[in-house]
Amino acid sequence: MYAQRASRLTGAVVWRNTLDDDPAVRPVLPDGCMDLLWNGGRLLVAGPDTHAHVPGGGPAHWAGVRFPPGVGPAVLGVPAYELRDRRVELTDLWPAADVRRLGGRIAAAGDPLPALEEVALTCAADADPPDPLLGRLVAALDAGRPVAVAADELGIGARQLHRRSLAAFGYGPKTLARVLRLQRALALARGGVPLAATAARCGFADQAHLTRDVKELTGLPPGELLGRRQ
Repeated sequence: MYAQRASRLTGAVVWRNTLDDDPAVRPVLPDGCMDLLWNGGRLLVAGPDTHAHVPGGGPAHWAGVRFPPGVGPAVLGVPAYELRDRRVELTDLWPAADVRRLGGRIAAAGDPLPALEEVALTCAADADPPDPLLGRLVAALDAGRPVAVAADELGIGARQLHRRSLAAFGYGPKTLARVLRLQRALALARGGVPLAATAARCGFADQAHLTRDVKELTGLPPGELLGRRQ
């Protein structure tokens, strides 16, 4: 079972998930985010996905902090493209002694989720702030603006925008725009908006275009994806 709530870290979400053997368990879909994870006494990092990731293996109980797009690399101190489509131990990124200290704090807590959130808050407070320009890029793309228009509004060249997007999101602005549009479309469809209307409202050419894009990014057609357990 999956549950989430807003974090005290601005824009972030904290979540917990207990996996079972149900084949209809919800896959983790691309969203431009990175997560700090706790599982079986280990601290891990989930990089930005370009396709659906199906959780599985290891202890069934997971806790996580999902940073908003562009924030994870600033907090964790690693470019997002280095972790694209990967789950890695935090010890691969940080000194082992520091990770053991943080892990001990979480393990000693009665509930690991609030303790994990505290770790994320502390790390964010000690980190340099994320690139404010890229926050504006996310807002522009999430509003449906084309990449070229967003770049002009931000006053930045295409090459520099691509380079900075790779570091912050793990992929270029065009892929980020597709991922954000996917999330907007799924939110509308899960809210009961018919797929044809969802396609029109999210800027797809038609429902067939929406279906192709969803299947390319998630591996499933919209009907099957939306039928998965929430």
